[in-house]
Amino acid sequence: MEFDIHLLHDIVFYILYAMAAVVTYIAIERIIFYTFTIRQARLCLQDDQTPSTKSVIAEMVTPLQFAEQRQASRTQIEDLAESGYIKVRAQLVRHLWVLDTIVTAAPLLGLVGTIFGIIDTFSALASSGISDPSAVSAGIGIALYAAALGIGVALYALIFYNVFLNRVERISDKIKLIILKFSGAPSSTH
Repeated sequence: MEFDIHLLHDIVFYILYAMAAVVTYIAIERIIFYTFTIRQARLCLQDDQTPSTKSVIAEMVTPLQFAEQRQASRTQIEDLAESGYIKVRAQLVRHLWVLDTIVTAAPLLGLVGTIFGIIDTFSALASSGISDPSAVSAGIGIALYAAALGIGVALYALIFYNVFLNRVERISDKIKLIILKFSGAPSSTH
């Protein structure tokens, strides 16, 4: 049984295109989520009310408010605040591991596609000789396109990954302030 290197080369391209589509989907979903969450966090910090919408901020603050109304102990409130923060943090970083994986895997997959393309070109050379140098050049050009596509997809994912990590840190800081506000702790040291 003989491998069809040209087919494997094409499969690499399809996988890289699929990776670019996944990055686009995650980017759109995360942009919407972070925009909504940061808006809710700002409203929560400005007003003395729980966000009225079904948001991760409201899910975190509501138990803290109920604990204060029941006059729960300081330890119970701190435990609620910590568990709420952990839940929100998990939702903030959701899907970022996929972007990180694509950043790492796309250039390597592009390199594999380049290798398959060069093997395909050398196979064509072996069967027909160097009778058509332009065909050899075109084959190597297509092979290198896989590496360029892999690097391009990785850069595309890396930009969103870094922007989203920055957004997670900004929202996390606001969430810490919200926890301090609703757990009864003073929000400043002075």
